[in-house]
Amino acid sequence: MGRGRVQLRRIENKINRQVTFSKRRSGLLKKAHEISVLCDAEVALIVFSTKGKLFEYSTDSCMERILERYERYSYAERQLLANDTETCGSWTLEYAKLKARIEVLQKNLRHYNGQDLDSLSLRELQNLEQQLDSALKHIRSRKNQLMYESITDLQKKDKALQEQNNQLAKKVKEREKEICEQGEWEQQDPSSLVPQQTTHVPLSFLKRAKPNPTV
Repeated sequence: MGRGRVQLRRIENKINRQVTFSKRRSGLLKKAHEISVLCDAEVALIVFSTKGKLFEYSTDSCMERILERYERYSYAERQLLANDTETCGSWTLEYAKLKARIEVLQKNLRHYNGQDLDSLSLRELQNLEQQLDSALKHIRSRKNQLMYESITDLQKKDKALQEQNNQLAKKVKEREKEICEQGEWEQQDPSSLVPQQTTHVPLSFLKRAKPNPTV
């Protein structure tokens, strides 16, 4: 039968505890050396006995360098964790501020719409009325400005159409004048409108009428 699992607990017998410590310590130091050689790893091992005696192992006898490296990495990790915690706390605070701001804006919007007014005091209602009056003035001012700009734009278009109409009327008058002058000229010289007829003389008549040459 195979060996069963041994339950790990403190050895009550002092001698047995000391023997086990010596054996396990030697095995632990051997394993640390093996992992440093096989895996080319930097290993530092520190063991204190119950009596406070120090046992240590370090790769290439450079315990101080390994401990300094450990301190640097440990400090960097603590700083990173602190920064993450601070950033998380900052975002949490910012979220709470934004949430409160949104709630205030939503409440004000309901008040502007005439809702949830029962909780407001007389002074708050007066302030709300002043805000609405001021907003109404701005709205009317903007509306009047847009109406004025629209009227100005329509006036410019009307002026442009009038100028275009005047130019067309001028062209029509010039064309009518040209037609009238052409009609008067045709009335003064009607012969120009009648085609001239050409008299054709027979060729036999010309032969008979031809005088005889003198001898």
